[in-house]
Amino acid sequence: MESIIEYFSNMPTAHRSLVLVGGLTFFFLLENAAPLFKENYNKWRHSGMNVFFTITTVVVNFFMAFILVYSSDWVVANGFGLLQWISMPTIATMIVGLLLMDFFSAWLVHFTEHKITWMWQFHTVHHTDQHVDTTTANRHHPGESVIRFLFTTAAVILFGAPMWLVFLYQSMSAALSQFNHSNLNFPVWLDNILVWVICTPNMHRVHHHYRQPYSDSNFGNIFSFWDRIFGTYMKVDNRKLVYGLDTHMDPKEADNIVELLKVPFKKYRPPIHYGEHEKL
Repeated sequence: MESIIEYFSNMPTAHRSLVLVGGLTFFFLLENAAPLFKENYNKWRHSGMNVFFTITTVVVNFFMAFILVYSSDWVVANGFGLLQWISMPTIATMIVGLLLMDFFSAWLVHFTEHKITWMWQFHTVHHTDQHVDTTTANRHHPGESVIRFLFTTAAVILFGAPMWLVFLYQSMSAALSQFNHSNLNFPVWLDNILVWVICTPNMHRVHHHYRQPYSDSNFGNIFSFWDRIFGTYMKVDNRKLVYGLDTHMDPKEADNIVELLKVPFKKYRPPIHYGEHEKL
């Protein structure tokens, strides 16, 4: 445990970049070797657009990183936050800390973005992708990147997360997000085992179906517990899914970076209501 703490306490920037770039490359190659959906579209153009949003996410987090570091250093120095108040073995601190960070910084912020209109306007960009794959993981409007950063910072303060735990969480979060967004033809038997603990591609794809109530399910990123606990877990045959967002299906908007950047500032489009016969 000491070596893990030491490594993530001083995790080099190059290593954090490797998690992001290495993960994208690994799952990109894997999903192309064994894809679930074999669609005829310009994959390089699609990937390029999503990489643009990945870069904006990295830039936002880079310029705000000092806030996260300061917050973590402050809670540790002042003994503030749940993990600082409760004495536990280091392994327990790591497990509990990861669970709490994943709940607040991933599940809760994601759920909130679907319920509060102005937040949803920013999150819409993520859902407009009609060809979900591993590059979709960081398809976030810069405004959403700020929202998620603020939730992560709040989690650090509330839970008293030391910096090694923050870097460990962020590394796992990036890798799992790339994994569960991948267009990988994931074996059902293996999914049925792993999905009890982590969010798998077969689970998260349902969230990217183009309409409600499916898009309002499976909010998790690392752990699948939260959706089961809060009743938002849903299981659907992945081959019946249609990606995108019913209110933003026009490719001129969904496949255009400039138009996507404008989406949060346009008039809100309420969800379309469907009949019973259209349920999956």
